[in-house]
Amino acid sequence: MAPRIIVRLAVETDGPVIAKFNALMALETEHRTLDHAILRSGVEAVLRDPAKGLYYVAEINGTVVGQLMITYEWSDWRNGTFWWIQSVYVTEEYRGKGVFKTLFRFIEQEARKKEDVCGLRLYVEKANERAKRHTNRWV
Repeated sequence: MAPRIIVRLAVETDGPVIAKFNALMALETEHRTLDHAILRSGVEAVLRDPAKGLYYVAEINGTVVGQLMITYEWSDWRNGTFWWIQSVYVTEEYRGKGVFKTLFRFIEQEARKKEDVCGLRLYVEKANERAKRHTNRWV
């Protein structure tokens, strides 16, 4: 039986795990070690100010196992806002178990509720072939 995945808007107490996941993602996808103090401040800035973006987390049995962040891009062509999906991370043990799919579907539903959202866009590191294979059908 597949684990039950719950998606929710992140709160300030999620900051440490989000910062940890962002550091792991940067190391894994871009082979970059991020400055933890700057990273933590950046995550906290988003968590305190929704105008900068929104983090969503996926939980299984009360443990955060995945995340993504939404940032915004105004489109004058469409008189609406694109939601950019970025900072996507799923812990290794839960990859391939529907965590990203559940996060994406949740975001898709949230976006449809907003009259000013005209589309979703996903930021994928150009060398991340696995992510590109799995997301091309959605984006």
